[in-house]
Amino acid sequence: MSTVTAAAPSYNELCRVWSRLYRYNHLASIVGWDRNAMMPPKGNDARAAAEAELSALIHRTRTEPRLAELLRAAEQELLTDVERANLREIRRDWRDANALPEALVEAKTLAGAKCEHAWRSQRPANDWPGFLENFREVVKLAREEAQLLAADSGLTRYDALMDRFEPGVRAADIDRIFADVKQWLPDLVSRVQAKQRDEKIIAPVPPFPVAGQRALNLAVMQLLGFDFAAGRLDESTHPFSGGVPEDVRLTTRYRAEDFAQSLMGSIHETGHARFEQNLPREWLGQPIGVARSYGIHESQSLSFEMQLARSRGFVGLLAPMLSAQFGAQPAFSADNLFRLLTRVKPGFIRVDADEVTYPAHVILRYEIERALIEGEIEADDIPALWDEKMQAFLGLDTRGNFKDGCMQDVHWTEGAFGYFPSYTLGAMYAAQWFAAMRRATPDLDARIAAGDLAPVFAWLNANIWSQASRWDTPELVRRASGEALNPQHLRKHLETRYLGS
Repeated sequence: MSTVTAAAPSYNELCRVWSRLYRYNHLASIVGWDRNAMMPPKGNDARAAAEAELSALIHRTRTEPRLAELLRAAEQELLTDVERANLREIRRDWRDANALPEALVEAKTLAGAKCEHAWRSQRPANDWPGFLENFREVVKLAREEAQLLAADSGLTRYDALMDRFEPGVRAADIDRIFADVKQWLPDLVSRVQAKQRDEKIIAPVPPFPVAGQRALNLAVMQLLGFDFAAGRLDESTHPFSGGVPEDVRLTTRYRAEDFAQSLMGSIHETGHARFEQNLPREWLGQPIGVARSYGIHESQSLSFEMQLARSRGFVGLLAPMLSAQFGAQPAFSADNLFRLLTRVKPGFIRVDADEVTYPAHVILRYEIERALIEGEIEADDIPALWDEKMQAFLGLDTRGNFKDGCMQDVHWTEGAFGYFPSYTLGAMYAAQWFAAMRRATPDLDARIAAGDLAPVFAWLNANIWSQASRWDTPELVRRASGEALNPQHLRKHLETRYLGS
């Protein structure tokens, strides 16, 4: 924290410990990015061992016996409201760490690194049996972790894991929200597809050289305000945003026949990056200085990728950039490009899904991973469940297609169970943010079309980026938008954009 309170020695010492943890986590984040983006394959075993050792060091620091007394003493000290919020987050982090033994933390890191590294070659080979050999260990350790966290917190096992990503959110909340989505989403998909059936769309003519795609991505990132002095874009098997606020590392992936995959992936990750790059500098190094939840973080990536980048106004900005990079062609007219980027068609791959069918991909994963962690199913049961739910939700047959089915995501390989609901929560928050933005700036869409993105960034900075973890999630949402999370904003956004209603 930027201030040191003379009358609060215990609080100050806790801040020093968490500053040390921040620097350790800085190293962990950068070596994790390097493992995914730069490391040669034969380096994985040594890297996994090093990352496990670092995880153990971080865990030992978070569980030093003296911290319990410091926390008790700090509660009695005279602190500001902001310092109280920071102490709340320190206590939360401390309690989470103390529920787990160091050996489990180390074993989980090793198992996840081994599973993820093998998955990179097993997925394209459609090798589910090979993947399962490593994945069973990841599941076993995740269940042990969930059980220990549940015993400490009084939550269910899945809730205990999800609470790390979405503090305060419970499976009962997600069940209620998703049950409502499942009521209206299938009909919306059908109506949109019927409306789009007779639309004339000109397909872009490839190839789109990777060098040109990268240049386009960098130009769009610049338009979106990415600070290249504090971050960079690279390539990985699965796009992600890593690093730290002072050094954000983004990745994307390229296909010469499809510019949209890397472009939209880069825009998505830029949303994450702008959040990180604009977190309050005076709070960095402390728990209060990070994003409140993964759903709030995903609301930033989806504000950029879905709300902004697929809007008619922003597409008008993209169209000449595409022509400048790849040469003019009929597909790059603004109207045609908008139809391309808002085409609704159920598909196998979550990260390539349109924003209307996307929630179905998330609900499917949530229902499977929750059952898996609660012990209702085993890892071997996943393919059959996946096939059943893909057919029910999206009408697609994935039998035998593991690489485009249950092996497609990196999250489970590393034991990140409880993350997936954050994506649809993020989409709901993003729709709610833009509804609030339009109330504050009635001509927002005209300003976007004119290339003036300042109102978007100013609103996000004032209401989301600058707040970091100052408030709990419900309070942050209320302060930003004037109401609690309201999933109807997402439904209204989809109906307006895709049905004109």
